[in-house]
Amino acid sequence: MTTSSIDKSQRTAAKVVAFAYLITFATVVYVHYGILWRLITENVAETARNILGHEQFFRTGVALNILYCAGIFVLLTALYVVLKPVNKGLALLAAFWWVVYAFTWLFMSLNYFDALRLLKGADPLQAFDAQRLQALAGFTLHTNFDIYYIGLLFWGLASTVCACLWFKSRYIPRALAAFGVVSSAFAAVCSFALFINPHFDKIVGLGWFDTPIGLFDLALSFWLLFKGLKPSGTAEARA
Repeated sequence: MTTSSIDKSQRTAAKVVAFAYLITFATVVYVHYGILWRLITENVAETARNILGHEQFFRTGVALNILYCAGIFVLLTALYVVLKPVNKGLALLAAFWWVVYAFTWLFMSLNYFDALRLLKGADPLQAFDAQRLQALAGFTLHTNFDIYYIGLLFWGLASTVCACLWFKSRYIPRALAAFGVVSSAFAAVCSFALFINPHFDKIVGLGWFDTPIGLFDLALSFWLLFKGLKPSGTAEARA
């Protein structure tokens, strides 16, 4: 299915996509580099001291993480509105995979709260000494590593489908859409490969898994913000 024109709701939704991604991107970068990764280290005892000594700071980071999830739901809704006329079925599939991605972040947020309960020694945990509780909390925090890459797999899948629809629609430059297809598929493949081979990060560094897809999303956001959807969409291609 192709579109013959771009309606007002699509143009408005495209601006929402741009703002939603830029805001969520800024939020998640601040949360992880400015808060969580400053508190969580490789040393379990040090991590425990950091979190308990800055509990409100830690809680703020987790709360912003939850807001990030809310922003993802806004993003996926706006993307669906823009891309539904191109192919409703694929747009719905992408939206579903975005939902899975959002829920992985909710699970990570719950893990952070569970780790805090362990470190504070909630009543049901009084039978355990502080060292064991710290070890359990460290294990809980470490599981977020796997959850993140499960989320990245579905982010990559959802973004690949969306990029294919961007390419088909000609709403944005095809070169940008093609970069989106490649970078998104790369993120999904790398994440899946890491599940099969836990040493895959020695072949492709972890930092490269999500960098290209992040650059695509930033470029797409700025294009939609300043240029908007191309005037004739797929009608221009048919002409």
